[in-house]
Amino acid sequence: MSSLDAAIAARLKRDEAGLVPAVVQDATSRAVLMVGWMDDEALHRTLTTGRSTFWSRSRGEYWVKGETSGHTQHVREVRLDCDGDTLLVVVDQVGAACHTGATTCFDQDLLT
Repeated sequence: MSSLDAAIAARLKRDEAGLVPAVVQDATSRAVLMVGWMDDEALHRTLTTGRSTFWSRSRGEYWVKGETSGHTQHVREVRLDCDGDTLLVVVDQVGAACHTGATTCFDQDLLT
């Protein structure tokens, strides 16, 4: 059971797997760095540790951004959108945000 504040938990609209998308934005440049997934426990850990923590859908476990790569995210603020179905995590990024080594996961593949 998560220790997420009940008032916050009540506002979240989760998908069928209990997850909410978390858009991560650089606090200085305002660039969108990446998108991850959080459940109540990942959000609780993010809010209490100040480190971005996500639920890995592929590995089925929690992961702290930068734990193995050293490319950490120090959380400045977390916001919930008006519908309660998306989080915005504003961070100070240290190193690359993308697992490919790119600054952001949105550096390639401009569609329009």
